[in-house]
Amino acid sequence: MQNSTVTEFVLLGLTQDPLKQKMVFVIFLFLYMGTVLANTLIMVTIKFSRKLGSPMYFFLFYLSLTDYCFSTTIAPRLIVDALSAKKTIFYNECMTQVFALHLFGCMEVFVLILMAVDRYAAICKPLHYPVIMSRQICVILIIFSWLGSFLHAATQVILALRLPFCGSNLIDHYCCDLQPLLKLACVDTYMINLVLVSNSGAICSSSFIILLISYFVILHSLRNHSAEGRKKALSTCTSHIIVVFLSFGPCTFIYARPPTTFSMDKMVTVFYTIGTPFLNPLIYSLRNAEVKTAMKMLWHI
Repeated sequence: MQNSTVTEFVLLGLTQDPLKQKMVFVIFLFLYMGTVLANTLIMVTIKFSRKLGSPMYFFLFYLSLTDYCFSTTIAPRLIVDALSAKKTIFYNECMTQVFALHLFGCMEVFVLILMAVDRYAAICKPLHYPVIMSRQICVILIIFSWLGSFLHAATQVILALRLPFCGSNLIDHYCCDLQPLLKLACVDTYMINLVLVSNSGAICSSSFIILLISYFVILHSLRNHSAEGRKKALSTCTSHIIVVFLSFGPCTFIYARPPTTFSMDKMVTVFYTIGTPFLNPLIYSLRNAEVKTAMKMLWHI
């Protein structure tokens, strides 16, 4: 706080039109409730179903947990602000949101990478799969993912805390993130922008490329499998690839570019902070026969 004379910010939100704000409230309340219910259902099903004990579902549990937390970081305030006359957020609350946004966003990136590693080991190294993806190794990978996400989020919030705000406190966004905060800082932010692109941008773009290459290798190796095995593996990988594009496309667009503002930035951010956590459980549950069967058995549907 010693670097700033601002004690609170005002979020301009997605729109200033009263009618559109009511539409935002209804739409995003529905999306958030759907996200919470769907991801909770998947987590409970995986936790208590004996048939979903493989590493793939171990990682899917953490993907659902991350989606739940990621959406909760953003959606409730967006929903409440849609009907609020003044959309204020305190300085400390804003910094907390920056940290949580990058913590769970980065964790989702790491979990998707681990899911790709799991599919690669299962399809390309089937004989060594039980050793490569043992329970102990999976737990260690998740722990390192949380540590890496924490370090990334800490870097972001440290950069935000060092920014001096001595003028306007109007954030042209619906949430606190480093990029909209940089526009309010009363210092030259060129180096911070450079760090942002080399940090968040590099994580998004490099992970996206790695995942695309890994799934290309996986799909290429399927030619040696039987027709039934190829069909099952292709169905699973297709779900993963869809999620990768939904998650990394918008993320790369926002973070892996020079400090330029586009009119579509808010909607792109909405897509990967609220839309993707809503769609992920639908994609995995609707396209995965084992998950649907486990849900029916567990919940007696």
